[in-house]
Amino acid sequence: MPARALPHAPGTSPAAPEHLPTLPAHLAHWAHHTPGRRAFTFTDHHTLGLRGSLRTLTWHRLDIRTRAVAARLAETVAPGERVALLSPQGTDYVIGFLAALRAGTVAVPLFTPDLPGHADRLAGVLADARPSAVLTTSGAADTVRAFLDAHGLRPRLIVTDLVPDDQAGGRLPPAPDEQATAYLQYTSGSTRFPAGVEISHANVVANARQALTAYGADTRPVTMVGWLPLYHDMGLVLSVAAPVVRGLLSVLMDPVAFLQRPARWLRLLSDHPNALTAAPNFAYDYCAAVVTDEDKAGLRLDRVAVLANGSEPVRPETADRFHAAFAGQGLAATVHCPSYGLAEATVFVSAHRPGQPLRRYALDREALAAGKALPLAPDDPAAVLLAACGEPVGQSVRIVDPVTAILLPGGEVGEIWVQGPNVGRGYAGRESQTRETFHARLGRLPGHWLRTGDLGTMLDGQLLVTGRLKDLIIVDGRNHYPQDVEGTVQAAHPAIRPDRLAAFAVPAGPLPTGRDSVTSAEAGAGAAAESAVIVAEHARDLPAQARDPKEVAAAVRAAVSARHGLRLADVLLVPPGTVPRTTSGKVSRTLTRSRYLDGFYDSVERGTE
Repeated sequence: MPARALPHAPGTSPAAPEHLPTLPAHLAHWAHHTPGRRAFTFTDHHTLGLRGSLRTLTWHRLDIRTRAVAARLAETVAPGERVALLSPQGTDYVIGFLAALRAGTVAVPLFTPDLPGHADRLAGVLADARPSAVLTTSGAADTVRAFLDAHGLRPRLIVTDLVPDDQAGGRLPPAPDEQATAYLQYTSGSTRFPAGVEISHANVVANARQALTAYGADTRPVTMVGWLPLYHDMGLVLSVAAPVVRGLLSVLMDPVAFLQRPARWLRLLSDHPNALTAAPNFAYDYCAAVVTDEDKAGLRLDRVAVLANGSEPVRPETADRFHAAFAGQGLAATVHCPSYGLAEATVFVSAHRPGQPLRRYALDREALAAGKALPLAPDDPAAVLLAACGEPVGQSVRIVDPVTAILLPGGEVGEIWVQGPNVGRGYAGRESQTRETFHARLGRLPGHWLRTGDLGTMLDGQLLVTGRLKDLIIVDGRNHYPQDVEGTVQAAHPAIRPDRLAAFAVPAGPLPTGRDSVTSAEAGAGAAAESAVIVAEHARDLPAQARDPKEVAAAVRAAVSARHGLRLADVLLVPPGTVPRTTSGKVSRTLTRSRYLDGFYDSVERGTE
């Protein structure tokens, strides 16, 4: 029998059931107790306007469609086999994901082959995952079929929107065990080739509850509003898992629609009181820069509940710019919530609590590079400004020396280690990497710990994330955080396109234009001496005289030398679109570095000293 929900007042969310083990169990609960309530709405922006056409599923309708597709899957795919989702953003993606879970298969959330610049990644992930079936839609079926054929892949193709409703009465396997793998969440690939993290049914339910609690959505009614892609960990948990666990309305839009006109996202926030949304740091800067006064007309942002900011270093000045841009529309300064998470922990680890002023810290740059968090005045030129990512919920976080595995005291910088019911089972098919990352031991503390590969510190009980361990630039024995250097670089000259640049280290030696000794093989071997390189896109629609490589390079070198005491070995100004990004929108420093060493940018004119 489904768990009984407590009575609820009209217009509010009913109490969420306790201890239901899986997302399909929660879906069945809401379909039984609140069948006519709206569950998911997709806003289709098929014109250039701010408002799109809406397609909505009630909990009853979502349950029927999910059971129908699950029954079709069960006819041809055995429980435990893998099912890839190659569907466009929308309600059919949600149906396919939940259906794969209900059928007892392992979902692999991916994207359609027409996502620009990521066909090779998609082919690589499919080869790694080896799905027995692929779920797609009638609108994308031809593209998906052609892609699979071109890569010699032969999974069973199921078109979700063509499965009839009457299939919902078909036979389904027993409900999946909560400890079984629910899906493979492939990492973004920002620091290595994507790996599939095994997320159990219990992991995703636990993490959804942790995020709901952190953002205050466990006790008050909110509407989830999101454009993040559903194949991305944050998009999947906040826009699908959390609403299913709590019985909340989730309003979706396509990421491309956001990029075309970011005011569409703000319009959805305005149209849905008590909205909870999430986006990476660059999205807030993007909105503040391009949303016009005309677009702002009629916006009501005073009812926004939470603006989660995650998936890359959160800059306090970004929150300030976003608030300044939309304070006239009633946006409160206390709804911005810097957050930290990673796929290996399902997604959510910690977050700043809504309703409280942003916790910001000014830390000494030199001391931070040496592993110490020493406060400075915010206006000190030697200060690095960081936003705190709050506290964890339902999990433990420790700061650990990455070499000795010894617990570090507060105020020291080390690797962030995590333990909790949300931590995934490991990397599919990668036992040694799983042992290294998921099975760490911390002194006499019980249980295994997740090594995140991220660097951070704890101050006043707040988690501050300082960067990626693998991304550190080490020159002449000194550590430099690439995002800190990148911030200096993009402020050095107006020709540099914000958030479209990468700072990284290469083995010391000749530049790639005359590469007698710098090769990809040497880079992988890890030479003792390193040099720092900048690859930055120039802003769009700039005349050539406004982006002279020598002038830009001189400004960049001067700024980086003055602020960081770092001499740059190379500065490249490259065309828009040539600095690679991951599917989650982050710049891939690893791939940029590989392209640099492999000569991809050799035809670019360098701003030599």
